[in-house]
Amino acid sequence: MTASVLLTEERAGVRTLTLNRPHRKNAINRELWEALRSELAVVREDSRTRVVVVTGTGGQFSSGADLSAVETDLHPLQRLRPLTDVALLLHELPVPTIAKVTGVAVGAGWNLALGCDFVVATPESTFSQIFARRGLSPDCGGSWLLPKLAGLQQAKRLALLGDFIDAEEAKSLNLVTWVVPGPEIDAFVDQLGERLAAGPPVALAQTKALLNEGADRTLREALANEGRAQSANLATTDAPEAYAAFLEKREPRFTGRWALGSDQRRSDSSMSSVEVADA
Repeated sequence: MTASVLLTEERAGVRTLTLNRPHRKNAINRELWEALRSELAVVREDSRTRVVVVTGTGGQFSSGADLSAVETDLHPLQRLRPLTDVALLLHELPVPTIAKVTGVAVGAGWNLALGCDFVVATPESTFSQIFARRGLSPDCGGSWLLPKLAGLQQAKRLALLGDFIDAEEAKSLNLVTWVVPGPEIDAFVDQLGERLAAGPPVALAQTKALLNEGADRTLREALANEGRAQSANLATTDAPEAYAAFLEKREPRFTGRWALGSDQRRSDSSMSSVEVADA
């Protein structure tokens, strides 16, 4: 029986997606793009999943798109469709996402990692926007992600030269969030996933969307979006739960449940600005 190209595991609200083509350093062929697209679409609709972790087997993240498996009978735009769908789904997921990078993250593989909210790497991890060396230009959202994260000049350096950089340089360019020793990365990502999974799901989803969109909005538009988001947050049981936990000196238990009309709902006036600030 052929092993699945994408391994999935769900534990305590954290779903781990593991690229599983170790013989190709997890180069992503059409089957794997399709599997990622299908799994991310499921996560988008599944309220039980609170966090997504993307990683790879065999000590590698991904060596990029598998150019040895190009389907020449399809128009290039058709071949790219699963890839672009994955990039958009990952960006728009209403849950926090973490890329756990060991080994190489190259080309579309690196951009897959950059599409996550956090990137955790080891000192041995290496990265490259290798497209130009292959006669190609960035895909999987790289042309949008790189300038936003690293700035335009550094994005051009990485994309036009295709050089490899290490994890510390990537971190200095805002392309890696944390660099963690190899033996510690699993425990670090597990702890990070647990922290995020324990957070208020609606509020985290609203916050992620606001930050993703904020750079492309005027202040007036951003303030309007914040108002709509806060209204959605206050319609859940999580805000009253956070207030109750603050008064009772305990950790809150967030569920994201709809509270409109519930006797659990508290009026806004019960939460003074001083109390909220102290929380």
